[in-house]
Amino acid sequence: MSRITLDQANAIVAGAFAEAKANDGSPIAVVVLDDAGHIISAQRQDGTTMFRIDIARGKAWGAVAFGTSSRDLGEKAKQNPAFVQALSVTAGGKLLPNPGAVPIFDADGNLLGAVGISGDSGPRDEQFAAAGVVAAGLSTGE
Repeated sequence: MSRITLDQANAIVAGAFAEAKANDGSPIAVVVLDDAGHIISAQRQDGTTMFRIDIARGKAWGAVAFGTSSRDLGEKAKQNPAFVQALSVTAGGKLLPNPGAVPIFDADGNLLGAVGISGDSGPRDEQFAAAGVVAAGLSTGE
């Protein structure tokens, strides 16, 4: 079974930071989780506010739990808010179905984990996350 490595996780963080900088992004926090939802890497840029790591982790947790972007999970929440609310309660409040996280897959299509970002707008957080995954030589599945 494939596992995400610390080197890959840190490459995702570096790639996300680079994408944010290239696009004049606000300071961001990046959290990379493995396929079981454990933190492999969590870093924040100078100037991020205190909840950014927590928000990024919640976005990533939902993405890895469902193997889809947190944006897609948010769309499902609009269709069935009671179900997603129940999932959040069941998950002990860890689930945050807002744009800004993408799953991480290897070349064989194995789910390795997810990366979540908080600090800019949700769509830009997702853009930065996807760029980080690609920079590490991995895939978001899209």
